[in-house]
Amino acid sequence: MAAYQCLTFLTDYGLEDGFVAACHGVAARISPDVRIIDITHLVPPGDVRRGAAVLAQTVPYLPPGVHVAVVDPGVGTRRRGIAVAAGERVFVGPDNGLLSWAVHEAAGDGRVRAYELTNEDLWLRPVSATFHGRDIFTPVAAHLLNGLDITKVGSPLRTEELVTLPTPMRRIRDDAVEGEVLTVDRFGNVQLSVPAADLELLGVRPGGSVLLSLGKRQLPVRFERTFGSVPPGELVAYADSAGCVALAVNSGDAAQRLNLPPGAHVRIAPAR
Repeated sequence: MAAYQCLTFLTDYGLEDGFVAACHGVAARISPDVRIIDITHLVPPGDVRRGAAVLAQTVPYLPPGVHVAVVDPGVGTRRRGIAVAAGERVFVGPDNGLLSWAVHEAAGDGRVRAYELTNEDLWLRPVSATFHGRDIFTPVAAHLLNGLDITKVGSPLRTEELVTLPTPMRRIRDDAVEGEVLTVDRFGNVQLSVPAADLELLGVRPGGSVLLSLGKRQLPVRFERTFGSVPPGELVAYADSAGCVALAVNSGDAAQRLNLPPGAHVRIAPAR
């Protein structure tokens, strides 16, 4: 049986209401010694892709645990609730792709086991049609943290039945790398689906320059180690903490300046 050290929690609930506290309370009533790590509750409302990216990039730095993620525009519909065991971790949440990138990273080459949450004895009663985070996902996670075997949460699923988000586009061709905007953080920094290692393959090192192609626009940009390597107000490309190429404006907002929403296509080539 896995020894889970914590319960982690990611949602788009915000912090203005009591939704997060209610879930914490439910977990503590079932597992009084629970250690909860809040990843974030400020995922943009309903932005499954943003939640998936944050979860996948954060989980490798967390202790082995049960990870609850709830960004759930389909709450109360026929979408399934699931628990997925991957490596030293179990992921609990809606079957809408939110968990898919993190499961892939946690599993590595190992086995993944998935279950639909059909054991209603584990749920809070009554179940709200619009608050499955409190009434289904958190109670199930707390029971798992107490040592419940994952096979007891419900019916087994084939992993190929699970909803998965498309892998972000990334390719190298014609001496350039192409990708898409993966996420935009609260500072306006734009994370791309391009590993910084891809730029190294093209001969780009910190201190060099790249040519960004954003649709019909082309912009020369310095590739540096950090924001402060360029003057305030200047655009810079750098390798972010997740190892991805990102775009920033020193003391500014790159997403706003470049008008780059998530999913936008970006091409990067060494400056000649």
